[in-house]
Amino acid sequence: MRPSGRNQDQLREIKFEINVNKHAEGSCLACFGETHVLCTASVEDRVPPFLRNTGRGWVTAEYGMLPRSTGSRISREAARGKQGGRTHEIQRLIGRSIRAVTDLSAFGERQITIDCDVIQADGGTRTAAISGSYLAIHLAFQNLVSNSIIDSVPISSEVAAVSCGLYKNQAILDLDYAEDSKAEADANFVMTGKGEIVEIQGTAESSPFSKEQFSQLFSLAESGISSLIDQQRLILAKGVL
Repeated sequence: MRPSGRNQDQLREIKFEINVNKHAEGSCLACFGETHVLCTASVEDRVPPFLRNTGRGWVTAEYGMLPRSTGSRISREAARGKQGGRTHEIQRLIGRSIRAVTDLSAFGERQITIDCDVIQADGGTRTAAISGSYLAIHLAFQNLVSNSIIDSVPISSEVAAVSCGLYKNQAILDLDYAEDSKAEADANFVMTGKGEIVEIQGTAESSPFSKEQFSQLFSLAESGISSLIDQQRLILAKGVL
């Protein structure tokens, strides 16, 4: 029995609320159960030096946890003077995931920065951030289209992410903190709406896990991501198209 009472193949309650920030070109509040991440996409008419005069744009991401996003207050990384290794890893993962489905040559020399701020954490913050970031950047591109700056949304497919793990030797989908903190193994899967793999991060926390167990995790991830992408499509169909 899972601490949450969910079935092994059951996602937490998923909510995507779009256009929550009136200033950002695109925004989404992604809620995976009690994990809430605010994702905002900002468009700037500049690119990093390595892309100047190439006609290509860039997508990057920043990630952070607010001080009371967890059970006890955590200090702001800005106050410590530098970001931690976990933060760097997660924001690079978010950037890679969104760039994987974005045509960087189709929106000129512009940079889109996706800010992912964890308001409340209960496991799976990076997967919620990726899934919400897709909606935020799609809305930002739609904004550019509406203002006749680009001709069409330069995205080839949806992208979403979910965690899976081995908890009490059972493969489960979408771990919350109670499960993640005691899992024998956990993995994060990032996949597109076409069923393509963007990235898989998997770790054995105690003893190694088998190929058969990994196959179980992968099957759960495919099902979970398919459900997330269905929700992304529904949100955009209602809110944009």
